[in-house]
Amino acid sequence: MYPLKFNPILKERLWGGTKLKDVLGKPIENDITGESWELSTVSGDVSVVANGDLAGTSLQDLIEKEPENVLGKSVYDRFGTDFPILIKFIDAKQDLSIQLHPNDELAKKRHNSFGKTEMWYVMDADDDASLIVGFNKDVTKEEYAKSLENDTLLDLLNYEKVKEGDTFFINTGKIHAIGAGVLLAEIQQTSDITYRVFDFNRKDKNGNLRELHTEQALDAIDYTKKDDFKVKYGQEKNTVNAMVDCPYFKTDFLDLNAGFTQDVTDRDSFTIFMCVGGSATIANENGSVELKRGETTLLPAVSNTIKITTEGAKLLEVTI
Repeated sequence: MYPLKFNPILKERLWGGTKLKDVLGKPIENDITGESWELSTVSGDVSVVANGDLAGTSLQDLIEKEPENVLGKSVYDRFGTDFPILIKFIDAKQDLSIQLHPNDELAKKRHNSFGKTEMWYVMDADDDASLIVGFNKDVTKEEYAKSLENDTLLDLLNYEKVKEGDTFFINTGKIHAIGAGVLLAEIQQTSDITYRVFDFNRKDKNGNLRELHTEQALDAIDYTKKDDFKVKYGQEKNTVNAMVDCPYFKTDFLDLNAGFTQDVTDRDSFTIFMCVGGSATIANENGSVELKRGETTLLPAVSNTIKITTEGAKLLEVTI
């Protein structure tokens, strides 16, 4: 199997904008598109191959047919035929809701689902754009609940101004929100379980407030102030710079201005590349694919060698 590209799955969102089209070239037709799902096997939103002889085949069908060749034996042994990662680009024209995600144990108990650990790489940010990540002090459950009643939750939250290249690791239980003016790449566990706790009292196009998950969130939140979210990573040219290594995914940063080759014979996992800057040709022994900013490719685990040809590209490399 050659490097695979997939048709983007575009999502209208109350808070979405046009940067996915204007900056990343996605084929959107409205001004409230908030997400482009690049790789997904979430029910109802399964990615479909866009290139080569396998065009029109769903990612789930590929996995079902050749699970170890696509996923890698260790990944298949752990997750079965469930693709364990969901890859997105997100454009926030408005602030997203204040939210958090439950851990695996709670998500399994309540929703028969994985939890949702994720990371963000900022690709573009308006002047003074920011993210909300965690609390600005230790709070108690009672103090948090009272802030919801008094509409003072925002006073307890930690704001981080951001620029291109800033990277954040959002573990389960951490309250967070993407701020207005931020375009980012998101890598996460395959899960769509989100507890929304505050939505700025916004109404949808039908005049309705969106559902909140106040009670469910109470036992899922980490109420302690932590400074573990900003990812420090090297940016050395033409090498692999480690970013995040957690039980659910491993992400490295490649800033290339010349050809680059990796022997991945012993990598018992698929490899994903998200292009967050420039362009590149990415090849294995069975074919190649052109990748420009805002595009994603999946190289199946059966790949032995990855060869990247570029005069300038910034890539996120994701494996398990």
